[in-house]
Amino acid sequence: MSVAFTREEDLEATAADLPDRPISPHPNLVTPQGLAAIEDALARARAAYASAQASGSIEADRTAMARATRDLRYWSARRANAQLVETVADGRVRFGGSVTIERDDGRTQTWRIVGEDEADPANGSVSHVSPLTRALIGKGVGDEAMVAGQGVEIIAVD
Repeated sequence: MSVAFTREEDLEATAADLPDRPISPHPNLVTPQGLAAIEDALARARAAYASAQASGSIEADRTAMARATRDLRYWSARRANAQLVETVADGRVRFGGSVTIERDDGRTQTWRIVGEDEADPANGSVSHVSPLTRALIGKGVGDEAMVAGQGVEIIAVD
């Protein structure tokens, strides 16, 4: 058979078959800032989808349409199941609040407990379903917990 009649894998077609972004099985708890971020991401996804549709060259650039469609599905689902939680200040580690811990080696760290989509550990925010949060939730100043195999003491709750 002649090479002219065979077709190598079309990279555009492969890229157009992007898998969906996984949706967490956990409740989608969000802070007011998290809800605003989801709504902003949804607006950007809608704009990207409209742009990909309007370009008229979907056949030429299926990747842009596939990415826009995937992101629109993800952010639509996250907005639809978002549960806004207002912060309650009761002296306990809670969703939306901050907690400062002191590790056995003397290091202190402060974390804000937020929804999964707004969690950014490098910037001091962790998801409400993270092991750190699960170990600390409901505790107060002076309480101790095991985090990553190390003992920590809660020294502040905001």
